[in-house]
Amino acid sequence: MTAMKSRSSISLWAAVSLGIGAMVGAGIFSIFGVAGQIAGSALWFSFVIAGAVALLIVYSYAKLAARYPSAGGPTEFLVRGFGDNVLSGGFNVLLWVSYVFALALYSRAFGGYAATFLPGNAASIWVGIFATGIIVVFTAINFIGARAVGRSEQYIVATKIVILVGFIALGIFSVQPSRLALSQWPPFDNILSCAAIVFVAYQGFSLITNAAEDMENPKKTVPKALFISVSIVIIIYVAVAVTVLGNLPVSQIVSAKDYALAEAAQPFLGTIGFKIIAIAALLSTSSGINATLYGGANISYVLAKEGQLPEFFERKIWRRSREGLLITAGLTIIFANLLNLEGIAVVGSASILLIYVAVNAAHLRLFRETKANPLMLWLAILVSLAFVFLLVDYEAQSSPNAVATLAGVVIFSFVAEWAYRRRSKRILRTRT
Repeated sequence: MTAMKSRSSISLWAAVSLGIGAMVGAGIFSIFGVAGQIAGSALWFSFVIAGAVALLIVYSYAKLAARYPSAGGPTEFLVRGFGDNVLSGGFNVLLWVSYVFALALYSRAFGGYAATFLPGNAASIWVGIFATGIIVVFTAINFIGARAVGRSEQYIVATKIVILVGFIALGIFSVQPSRLALSQWPPFDNILSCAAIVFVAYQGFSLITNAAEDMENPKKTVPKALFISVSIVIIIYVAVAVTVLGNLPVSQIVSAKDYALAEAAQPFLGTIGFKIIAIAALLSTSSGINATLYGGANISYVLAKEGQLPEFFERKIWRRSREGLLITAGLTIIFANLLNLEGIAVVGSASILLIYVAVNAAHLRLFRETKANPLMLWLAILVSLAFVFLLVDYEAQSSPNAVATLAGVVIFSFVAEWAYRRRSKRILRTRT
């Protein structure tokens, strides 16, 4: 029995790879133009602030995951803290929906980058075809099992990191320090607002907790994997930001938008630099899909197991609990092909922050069991709420529709949970 567990479980570095893969995904490649427009030459500092907030939230997740290792991750934490009610259920549905939207964003970004390799002005339909194809590929990988997820993520992340490190190593020599001078920084309010927006690039760390049941010695592995992966990602983001900002004027970064990193490679690598970074973008979005699909499928299964989603999410296929995976993948394909997801990306970030607030509030009821410092939990709640306020304030001025969408998603999650509970007679099955 133990030997079988050892062969199928996820190691520390596979878990770290899973976290890095979920974080260094579509976010760093798609938000650079917008973020640069807000924070300018201080963009690298916005990444530092967002990373510090992520580490603060990681403290709570590490304590919870060590005490309650589960495939549900934050789903388990919310039920443990709040019990079986509409509050925990609504936040859990919101978490699952946010994963579906994140997957759709990643797959759509993959499709966009993949289409740039086609000759001439390829038909836009290819973006949807590539987006659908990559979801199908990683659904198959996730269907095989946890070991396949961990191994594939290690190879993808290793290749991607080599490309990004090479980009940094070559580009750092042509950085112009004057472009990073404090005199070029915008008002601090802009830097904070930008930090709230780029926080989306860190949110994937929580997916490590979804793999806790498949890890070797989760009580030690999960906290280490969380802190190591976030720390590595902070260094990568800051180094990339400095390289880009030091090689391109802010105006050029803004005009390049989604291709800012590729554009920054041209001064020292030429046209081939664009292709190399485009390949890195494909690897990043695909690894983000791999890790997020794994976590999203686990969440849908655990929600059904606990009676918070319909029973068909829990049914087994080929003796595996994978129907939730297929439903998550199917919804992702629909959203990726029918919706414009640029504004939804910000909605997804705000939704995740609200879930972080809820998880830390639930943790306040459990801190004696987890031996966590309640002051750290309160601080995590306050900074998460501050980030939500900054996001809503920014979007209210630039895109009121995004604020309305966020409100709609939150309301839908709780109303759907309430309605399902009224119709369903299922009983919550808790873990010991």
